[in-house]
Amino acid sequence: MGQYVHSAQALPSGKPDGELKLNLYDDLITVLYSPIAPQALPPAEPTRLVAERLSDRLALRLVAQIESGLLKPGDRLPTELQLAALHGVSRTVVREAMHQLKSLLLVVARQGSGVFVAEKPVNQPLAFDPAVLASVQAVVHVVEVRRVLEGEIAALAAERATRAQVASLRRALKGIDAAVEQGRDGVAEDLAFHRVIGEATGNPQFRLLIGFLEQYLCQGMRITRGNEARRSDFMQAVQLEHRAIVEAIAAGDAAAARHYATDHILRGEQRLVEGGVISRRRRRPSSDQKKT
Repeated sequence: MGQYVHSAQALPSGKPDGELKLNLYDDLITVLYSPIAPQALPPAEPTRLVAERLSDRLALRLVAQIESGLLKPGDRLPTELQLAALHGVSRTVVREAMHQLKSLLLVVARQGSGVFVAEKPVNQPLAFDPAVLASVQAVVHVVEVRRVLEGEIAALAAERATRAQVASLRRALKGIDAAVEQGRDGVAEDLAFHRVIGEATGNPQFRLLIGFLEQYLCQGMRITRGNEARRSDFMQAVQLEHRAIVEAIAAGDAAAARHYATDHILRGEQRLVEGGVISRRRRRPSSDQKKT
């Protein structure tokens, strides 16, 4: 039976999170440990989103243990149920945190054996720090990333999309409409819409890139769509922009698809300004920061 390794010293710096006692003989964990509970979160700051995701906090704790060497390659992590009890979170939170660690190639799952710390890869994977992404400024940064990528992705989709993919785009639009009518934020449907555009390029690398970015776009998109839901004119404008992109792709007009996709991101940023989510001064560097 594999050994579980855990230490409160591996947690991010700050006040001690409590004492931890592990019974390694029968794998029963006795926890005297402050949980990652919603009431334990610090009050939101003006530059923070509504709340930092619990799965991000758990992932950061485990990453700290791995990077410090307290969790070594080959060590077996506690089970999903044990981690949930250990940190005072749900099993869903644990699964989301494990998904992050797997995407970072820090852990590997072995069927029937559990989850183990992976050997350190030669090439480090691309990743964004979830703690950094919890700020409003990070929403602006993600918008900039989307602005650079999505115009060209839409242009390629216009050149290569099949009839079936165009039909999928139209269905995705209806999915967004249905979500809004049902009072949901439509984030999953919006992401699915952009995923279909990526698939329509015919380039599997774009599909992989969009899939990777989705985990970081979700929080920013919740902010943008939550802002847009406050005003019916915002929601109508978003769907009109989506439809313009689809029609350009359906027509095979790469230049128009590029224009409408880029314009959609720019207008989304403007809506964040008008909704008071971000200030105009955050949109671009001040004059003293610009090159002379």
